[in-house]
Amino acid sequence: MKVQEAIAIPATKEQIWRVISDIRHAHEHISAIKRLVIIEQPKEGLKGLKWQETRSMFGKDATEVMWITEAKTNEFYTTQAQSHGCDYFSEMRIISRSSQCQLIMSFEGVANSWFAKLMNVLMAKVMNQQLRKTIQADLTDIKQAVLAISHINK
Repeated sequence: MKVQEAIAIPATKEQIWRVISDIRHAHEHISAIKRLVIIEQPKEGLKGLKWQETRSMFGKDATEVMWITEAKTNEFYTTQAQSHGCDYFSEMRIISRSSQCQLIMSFEGVANSWFAKLMNVLMAKVMNQQLRKTIQADLTDIKQAVLAISHINK
């Protein structure tokens, strides 16, 4: 299952990066995140950052451990998680477009266990729709946070 959504933000790559790379405070600007705990902090950069995130998903609280696998400042970072017989991969990418930027969030879930594969077949359409809504809500929250910060810095 793959899902990708995007949002236009009238801000610089640096302003957007400042918000999306501040994982420690993500729960302050993404309304679905209820709690966030840093597990491992790399000496520098984002690669290797590991955290536990509790968020509202499908009407329930879900807690997952996530970590950053790759990152390039002001451009993108990728994350991975494993849960319920699946591997999860996501990416946040910033693309410059004249006077604004586009923030693109991609998500992919790969079922490994037979139960996860069965659930994927049975629930793919519903899960896909819900994931699109969740990602779009996260992107909207991030946009609001970026605009608030860029407004303060003017």
